[in-house]
Amino acid sequence: MPHTSKVKIYYSDTDCGGVVYYANYLKYFEIGRTEYIAAKGFDLKKLMEQGFMFVVARQEVEYKYPAQYADELTVETKMAEISPIKIVFENIITNQNGRLTTKGKTTLVCVNKSGAPTNMPAEVMGALKE
Repeated sequence: MPHTSKVKIYYSDTDCGGVVYYANYLKYFEIGRTEYIAAKGFDLKKLMEQGFMFVVARQEVEYKYPAQYADELTVETKMAEISPIKIVFENIITNQNGRLTTKGKTTLVCVNKSGAPTNMPAEVMGALKE
């Protein structure tokens, strides 16, 4: 089931053309993923302290319509795929008028403190599957 997050666009989010700077959408995807995982009952900081971190292995972005200063975006996040070491999230971002601005797909890999791929805790994988 998708999770939604809200993001308000500030002047500092925009480029010289007055639209959201393209790389900022990666931050919005991150907000969506973090809130998705938190809604499933997990704190990424606590997982990091336990030696489990999620790093971005692949990122796809489709820019459909420019978001602008003072827009309020809705970031919809859903899990598309999961395995013991990998999670694939999909994002759809719309503006306050419901217009699609951006689509993204992010592949995360679970790594240990040394940066080597490792299986995520079974309870995390189980909760994310629900």
